[in-house]
Amino acid sequence: MHKASRVLAQGADFVLLGPERTMLTAAVPVLSVCAVRTGCGKSGVTEYIWEFLNRQGIKAVVIRHPMPYCDLSRMRVERFATMEDLDRYLCTVEEREEYEHLVAKGIVVYAGVDYEAILREAEKEGQVILWDGGNNDFPFIKPDLEIVVLDPHRSGHESRYHPGETNFLRAQILVANKVDSARKEDVEVLKRSVRTHNPRAAFIQTASRIRVEKGDQIRGKRVLVIEDGPTVTHGEMRYGAGFLAAQQYGAAECVDPRPYAAGSLRIIFANYPHLEKVLPAEGYFPQQLNDLETTIRQVPCDWVLVATPIDLSRLIKIDQPSLRVSYRVEDWEGPKLSDSIKGFLRQKNLID
Repeated sequence: MHKASRVLAQGADFVLLGPERTMLTAAVPVLSVCAVRTGCGKSGVTEYIWEFLNRQGIKAVVIRHPMPYCDLSRMRVERFATMEDLDRYLCTVEEREEYEHLVAKGIVVYAGVDYEAILREAEKEGQVILWDGGNNDFPFIKPDLEIVVLDPHRSGHESRYHPGETNFLRAQILVANKVDSARKEDVEVLKRSVRTHNPRAAFIQTASRIRVEKGDQIRGKRVLVIEDGPTVTHGEMRYGAGFLAAQQYGAAECVDPRPYAAGSLRIIFANYPHLEKVLPAEGYFPQQLNDLETTIRQVPCDWVLVATPIDLSRLIKIDQPSLRVSYRVEDWEGPKLSDSIKGFLRQKNLID
């Protein structure tokens, strides 16, 4: 609020427009999936819901929060249905991390900058719209059901950051993801926070199952872990799914990439000193991709574990043997998210 103070000191107004003033209204049912911080596993929850809707015979399309990193004039309405679409729109690594894993499952994703036009196109294609939120923002489209994802690895953050706290307080369903890898005491802290700040919300726990095909090959080996960039940079996580996978599959060591960082990656490590054992997948511009490729090549390791949601080998050359880490949201003990979605569909007369 420092900028707000400067504005007010000059006698001008500083206004935060609320959801009711900014949300568009859709002609079809809308479920929103937002989060309190980046890296909570929100997109995995979106996948879970889309797959459930698909099993019910309901066609859903995803509208993604904007990622305006390029030429806005060509980003008015973007529709991603194939990997070639990602290339055609010149998507950055960060955009691909949000779109590619959905497209790979056959999910159509809309994004861009003109959300009135985006919404009207999506309505033609889907019986249900899934809003996949980003930057911890609240939805641009008025949801009929608001689902917000929490991270027990960062208990307390749900009330510490704006606008994630807004999502936390508005949510009708709060999903504590990654409970399978979190400490029980941290999950309990999260439960108390929910009871204190949003007791009317349904509280559901999910696991984020980590898998590495042929992961036994890294047992006893030195690995370089590449993580989803936003999660471990401004998301403030010291590690992500890649580091947990290295532990799970018995790697001997996660090599510190900092001494081998090239170009812009040196700046990244300087700006985020909490990063010690993982390399963030950064690629906002071509030179940064080159820096990422150079950094990977310079790290002395037996294997590279790629835990970003994208196929990084489509963008850069990785000289060392590499394995991809995948993670999937699954039901945990207690109430099931699928049961809540089923109840919503019945309310909307979409299923019997």
